[in-house]
Amino acid sequence: MTAPLEDLVALLDLEAIEVNIFRGVSPDEKRQRVFGGQVAGQALVAAGRTVEPDRLVHSLHAYFLRPGDPTVPILYEVDRIRDGRSFTTRRVVAIQHGRAIFNLSASFHIQEHGAFDHQLPMPDAPDPESLPTFTERMAPIAEQLGEFYSQPRPIDTRYAVGWELSNTTPREPKQQVWFRADGRLPDDPLLHACVVAYASDMSLLDSVILPHSVKWDDPRFSGASLDHAMWFHRPFRADEWLLYDQESPSASAARGIGRGEIYRRDGVLAVSVVQEGLIRYDRAG
Repeated sequence: MTAPLEDLVALLDLEAIEVNIFRGVSPDEKRQRVFGGQVAGQALVAAGRTVEPDRLVHSLHAYFLRPGDPTVPILYEVDRIRDGRSFTTRRVVAIQHGRAIFNLSASFHIQEHGAFDHQLPMPDAPDPESLPTFTERMAPIAEQLGEFYSQPRPIDTRYAVGWELSNTTPREPKQQVWFRADGRLPDDPLLHACVVAYASDMSLLDSVILPHSVKWDDPRFSGASLDHAMWFHRPFRADEWLLYDQESPSASAARGIGRGEIYRRDGVLAVSVVQEGLIRYDRAG
């Protein structure tokens, strides 16, 4: 693993401080708030640590309640709602300063052979190796990005169509992003699911603002994840290329929804994602 990926794996390795209570920390990246994908990934780790290893996560539903403080640890309290013969359900609340900042419900299922199997075909997309890396794509605005441009990243992302921090040309609310962990991960299905949960929050809201010529760096604009849902359909590895095919069917009332399908490189549909985000733009500001 590269050093940034090692740091991410360490970030997801929560400390058990009591039965059903875990503690996580945030990286020292001078963020104003905790990255939503981090909280989702850590909460899923906390849930998974209380589940039998023969049961794999098949869905999660989460709400981002308050901005997380990156300077203090996050406590994750797990409620063991149900342990059934086929399914296990967990609820996790993330707490800082005595208040809930995030809650997640996750369901785990025994590995079962199903009689029915179908999927949407994987859309056409350029090979990830043919696409520019983050540093190559952002080189024209490197000075504007400052330390954010040069800091190492645990997830390698490749956009099928060029995307910049300042989006000045309206586009159709669709995009494709290849991603993978930047190094080899251990063979732990829960870890791979948590890494994909982390990465799934990195780009989905971009598809919502594409038609609106919004600049992420505009001080009048604010965007944040409100809720996040994922369904895990088939096995995958987070350290192999995954295609995140995204679209936004609607934006209104200061909220926008994005949805995406995550395909393995061999065309297998592995994960589906839906997220609603807050999108505010004070034109008078």
